[in-house]
Amino acid sequence: MELLRCALGIRGLLVWRPVSRPAFSTSCAACSKNRRLRQKRVISEKKLSRYFVDHRRVRVVGGQGGGGSQSFHSEPRKIFGGPDGGNGGDGGHVILKADQQVKSLSSVLPFYQGFHGERGGSKNCYGANGACVYVKVPVGTLVKEDGVVVADLTQHGEEYVAAYGGAGGKGNRFFLSNEKRAPTLFTPGEPGQERILHLELKTTAHAGLVGLPNAGKSSLLRALSNAKPAVAAYPFTTLNPHVGIVRYEDYEQVAVADIPGLIRGAHQNRGLGLAFLRHIERCCFLLYVVDLSVSQPWIQLQDLKYELEQYKKGLSTRPCVVIGNKIDLAESRINLPLLKEQISDRVIALSALTGDNLEELILHLKELYDTYVKVEQSQGQSPVKW
Repeated sequence: MELLRCALGIRGLLVWRPVSRPAFSTSCAACSKNRRLRQKRVISEKKLSRYFVDHRRVRVVGGQGGGGSQSFHSEPRKIFGGPDGGNGGDGGHVILKADQQVKSLSSVLPFYQGFHGERGGSKNCYGANGACVYVKVPVGTLVKEDGVVVADLTQHGEEYVAAYGGAGGKGNRFFLSNEKRAPTLFTPGEPGQERILHLELKTTAHAGLVGLPNAGKSSLLRALSNAKPAVAAYPFTTLNPHVGIVRYEDYEQVAVADIPGLIRGAHQNRGLGLAFLRHIERCCFLLYVVDLSVSQPWIQLQDLKYELEQYKKGLSTRPCVVIGNKIDLAESRINLPLLKEQISDRVIALSALTGDNLEELILHLKELYDTYVKVEQSQGQSPVKW
């Protein structure tokens, strides 16, 4: 305990009061770290949905160009020096730039404007150009204007000029000619381009987990990677896609996306069908997750492929593997041979809860990825890297 002396101002009396010392010191690095860890709280699924945004309406305006200047040069013994008004600087652009570190459109603001150009000065001084405003967006962002796709940012570092800045005005020096030796004309800067754009994020991942609600996709992603989508012992569906990274000994990384559960009629935008289906469109190969504990599990696969095919022609024919989940249940072991008889695709039976036979899926996932890389390289394209 430490004693602190304080003046009460009553007849000049001084009273000593005990004050307890803090339990930790802010000057100690270890104590500061422990304090930060105590402040962290578990974010619920409802709060997590606020941070993932796959739609954004943005108004972009280019910077206005600086006005031209009107002035005449004058110095001793040179009275008629002529016009020397400089031009104004150009306005700055608004540029969308794809960044692989950004995973959501939640950080994108509803309005951006480029910096204005500076006004021209005397002595033929040009105004400075306005700085460009860069807006970082996730890789896989579609840029639409009036329903028309104007840009598709699929590579890291790819840029798109969303709004051009206005041109700078001309000073009176620009209008000097043999016919007009002392022009007084100068022009103001032009306004920047103004547009209203709709940004739409399509999750870019190598593999997509496709399945009906409560098939165990989130549990499987937690078992495969360090991603932490919400899971529970009661039926519910994930509201937003999650991407997990599966790492191998040769330093290759395969991105697996947990697509929210599809329902019948998803291609007709029933529920949030179209919002979920567009995230599957960018996946290179698909992992169909089927719940083996229900009767006739092959009907689930038929419904999933039908919804994908109705949404986009040929989407259901991409390289795939069927994952029979919940093999730890007795009903699943009975339905597994029946499922293999009904479908021709490869079936990998496993349990995302206990981890049974998870190695077979990890090895086959690497085979699908290697095949995808070879196909992309043979076509002269660079495969997506994480």
